[in-house]
Amino acid sequence: MTLKLSGGRKLISPPGQQTRPTSSRLRLAVLNLLASDLSGCRWLELCCGSGVMGCEALQRGARQVVAVDHDQATLAIARRNLEAVKAGVNPSCDLRVIRASLPQWLGQSPAQRLGADTAAGFDLIYADPPYASALYAPLAEAVATSGWLAPGGQLLWECSSSAYPEVPAGWQLSDKRRYGSCGLMILVPAA
Repeated sequence: MTLKLSGGRKLISPPGQQTRPTSSRLRLAVLNLLASDLSGCRWLELCCGSGVMGCEALQRGARQVVAVDHDQATLAIARRNLEAVKAGVNPSCDLRVIRASLPQWLGQSPAQRLGADTAAGFDLIYADPPYASALYAPLAEAVATSGWLAPGGQLLWECSSSAYPEVPAGWQLSDKRRYGSCGLMILVPAA
């Protein structure tokens, strides 16, 4: 399967059916929704797969991109994709690719996991777990409990449009969209 960024750059796609790269339709929709928030943002991608969403954020001027996944082979592909895009368009970006189990990895604060420069948290957190998994609520709880989201930040969930996850306690739905079989939910902390 050929995987291309919105700018045309080709990426490596993980083989087989273990990962499901975010469709170009959904990527463009997300990027259009977030256009004013991407330049200079801190981007955290959970269950990153090929790293394509982090690559899109890099292309649009993110100052920090952290990609997390549990699968070593998939993460090696994400690292190659992210490093290639960083070198070509955003060499000053702070890029980190981390192998970890989620949501356990989120149990400590960003400063504890990544250093003092991340103590303020992330502006945008993109989570794309396997659609049928029960990871959505635990990820949101860990993000909220350990201070991963910066003030004014947003948590984005990619999910199946036929089974939107429930909004967990402590969060409110800011936006909900459907793009064919994919859905997008944007969550913010409840007031």
